Amino acid sequence: MVARLKAAFPDRELIMRSQGQVRFIRISSRLQLSAVCLVAGLGVVWTGAMGTMAFARLSATSEQAALLDREAKVTTAESRVAQYREGIDSVASDLARRQQFIEQMVEAHIGDLPKDKQQGETVSDSSGEAAQTVKKVSMALPEAGKLARIEADQLAFVERLTRYADRRSQMAMASIRRLGLNPNAMIMGNARAEGGPFLRLATGSDGSLDSRFQRLGASLARMDALENGLESIPQVSPAHVAYVSSSYGYRADPFTGGAAFHAGLDFPGPMGSPIYAAAKGRVSFVGQKQGYGNCIEIDHGNGLMTRYAHLSRFGALVGQEVDAGTAIAAMGSTGRSTGSHLHFEVRINDRPVNPRPFLEAARRVQQQVG
Repeated sequence: MVARLKAAFPDRELIMRSQGQVRFIRISSRLQLSAVCLVAGLGVVWTGAMGTMAFARLSATSEQAALLDREAKVTTAESRVAQYREGIDSVASDLARRQQFIEQMVEAHIGDLPKDKQQGETVSDSSGEAAQTVKKVSMALPEAGKLARIEADQLAFVERLTRYADRRSQMAMASIRRLGLNPNAMIMGNARAEGGPFLRLATGSDGSLDSRFQRLGASLARMDALENGLESIPQVSPAHVAYVSSSYGYRADPFTGGAAFHAGLDFPGPMGSPIYAAAKGRVSFVGQKQGYGNCIEIDHGNGLMTRYAHLSRFGALVGQEVDAGTAIAAMGSTGRSTGSHLHFEVRINDRPVNPRPFLEAARRVQQQVG
């Protein structure tokens, strides 16, 4: 056997030429056999490692399949019926834990819900009546006492959530008024066009809807409309520049030197600097206007519109929905302009208003409401 291996791997001598010199390198039969053994050993180790990884992957797949199978069994109607048969106390405890989990999740994401009732608020307070209900039910049907307590907790939770929505609405309304806008108009303007199959919501076995849940739905819808209106108010600087070169109001015209009304703010910057949407809305115009050069207009609803002029390049299309901070164009010097800058206007019902209060106040509004 040894003789055969030596015959297969005889002593070899290699000739190496480097920088005009010739060197002879001798590779013995023993060295060749050692190298072959090393390569074979590494091959065995690699094969074993790959096999271990495949087994681990198969095991993980099997464990995942088992977990999904257990999850499916938990959600079957049969398992739930079995839990009810075991006793109403265990079901009540389960529902109580779920109610607590729901409340903790809500408060973790939106903060502590108000428990106190402030003057002027019209949200109901069912705590006293609910306590009486729990007491009476527990005396008449001891096994249903825990369920009555869960119902009381749910109603208290609904009322706290309603107070939370109403207080956010009040904050949003006050902030909108400070900007000189009508919050009621924003509520009407943010009414969405909706449709689809009629699905009646009900909390009672007779198909009725508890008035407290109905009030919660109305308060959440009102809060949503007002805060959507706030998001449509200019709140992001349309250009990242160090200063404003020309303010809103009367000034000396840069071409004639005479007094002229300037309907916006000028933000100077390098040619091609990005221009951003000041608020969410829909692009209503992309093109050229006399004096403005290349221009983009965004409709924010409720009669509110922003205009971006003297652009060197467009980055948005008519009809495109944009968010506050979306890049829509590049700064330029087209139209009636003396150098690279952005002319920015805010218009309400096509009448120009000073953009500065919006940009200064809307950011504080969002921080307070958020």
